[in-house]
Amino acid sequence: MEAAGAGAGVTASRLEAPEPSDDRLFLVKGGLFLGTVAAAGMLAGFVTTLSLAKKKSPEWFSKGSTATAALPESGSALALRALGWGSLYAWCGVGVISFAVWKVLGVHSMKDFRSKMQSVFPTIPKNSESAVEWEEALKSK
Repeated sequence: MEAAGAGAGVTASRLEAPEPSDDRLFLVKGGLFLGTVAAAGMLAGFVTTLSLAKKKSPEWFSKGSTATAALPESGSALALRALGWGSLYAWCGVGVISFAVWKVLGVHSMKDFRSKMQSVFPTIPKNSESAVEWEEALKSK
């Protein structure tokens, strides 16, 4: 009788405080799931848009997919080049903004950055009740 009670206590404590390896595995699985869903959504959107463009005007679609004398660069090559330059500008822009914020705040480590952000921004309350009643805010009038 006591053995059954002891086993139930172990199970309850295991549910309350997961091991760090279980927590990390959960995060990895969640990240993989979200990445897979995002990739599937992007692929579905791209294929749908491509098929819609081909259905709408097949002659212009075929002209844009191959290089001709009038257009020395195909549409896909142009789009790939634009994507490359856009990605480079985005990465560099985020890097410059991050570096500027880092220097303006005068921090030297992530720990300093965290403490500086905690002093600048208000704390988030840890209570379980929401300050906004969403049912009332979203109710149609």
